[in-house]
Amino acid sequence: MNNPYEVIIVGAGAAGVGMGVVLRDLGLANFTLVERHEVGASFLRWPAEMRFISPSFTSNGFGLLDLNAVTLNTSPAYTLREEHPTGHNYAQYLKAVAAHYDLPIQTGVEVYTVQPTAEGFTLFTSAGQMTSRFVIWGAGEFQYPNTEPFDGAEHCIHNATVPSWRELAGNEFTVIGGYESGIDAAVNLVRLGKRVRVLDDTAPWELAAPDPSIALSPYTQGRLRKAQATERLELIAVGVERVERQNGHYVIHGLAGEAWTSPTPPVLATGFAGSLALIADHFEWHEERYYALLTAQDESTTTPGLFVVGPSVRHSALVLCFIYKFRQRFAVVAHAIGERLGLDLSPLERYRPQMFLDDLTCCDDTCAC
Repeated sequence: MNNPYEVIIVGAGAAGVGMGVVLRDLGLANFTLVERHEVGASFLRWPAEMRFISPSFTSNGFGLLDLNAVTLNTSPAYTLREEHPTGHNYAQYLKAVAAHYDLPIQTGVEVYTVQPTAEGFTLFTSAGQMTSRFVIWGAGEFQYPNTEPFDGAEHCIHNATVPSWRELAGNEFTVIGGYESGIDAAVNLVRLGKRVRVLDDTAPWELAAPDPSIALSPYTQGRLRKAQATERLELIAVGVERVERQNGHYVIHGLAGEAWTSPTPPVLATGFAGSLALIADHFEWHEERYYALLTAQDESTTTPGLFVVGPSVRHSALVLCFIYKFRQRFAVVAHAIGERLGLDLSPLERYRPQMFLDDLTCCDDTCAC
């Protein structure tokens, strides 16, 4: 309970590290980042073959940011010499950024719960209680996979738990889920000479939209076409009701009574529950689409002083699940906190051209930016 912080950032991934740099630039000294594993831990858990679908390109020289940069004046493309970094590549970039800015990161600290108090918040952690006036939640999603989407899911393996697709024995696979992670799994298995079936009732591969948060990215569409040309990939628009284990095989039952048999455990590409579930009681949730409702400053509408950064941030149809999207909100959060602490906000002006979405004025279905 001693030495309270002004701000505690939970998570030291892309969102936490990027937010920490902005607080440094703001001149805030008394803050810390707590991370239960290590810097960039979520990216280190990616399958070895998984790569960023958003390309990296060094464009600082003419006033633009690398799409995958978390702060000004850095570029994963320049640092890593990779256009589509792997997760391990990107974790090294994050560690380099954290070291360069000397961010006050405490690793090996797991946050169990957050309790609002009259002065701010108490965090109950594996390292004891910590207190802070403000909390910024940036723990991300990848470490919290959705492993129970239907009955019998325990017979499946989630793509987030696969170290490398080369490690899976067998020649025939069924992937349940056809968005980015599902198609990524499928194309990598096809590259290894496997036959793959993909099941998804929304048929994401048929959607056409300019926003990769809604439809498949061009990078993935290109890989998908190559996989289809091998004739070892089958895409089926169907929902899954349950999975059963029978006689050493796996039977996948569709919502309309269909059934498929797989000799290998089905691969779940069913997304992520997200870390906000750990502190769900501190938010109001959208009744139909179940995302946390936030103010125009990305603050909980029910718990003042609790902010969110990263892929969990959403404002109606505005889904900020890519780095080049959610980094635009770092300075918005820093501005809100700095104003309440009475800090000089002028250092944030350098972020305005590239990072602000400061015309977001509401949080309901009429929002626009």
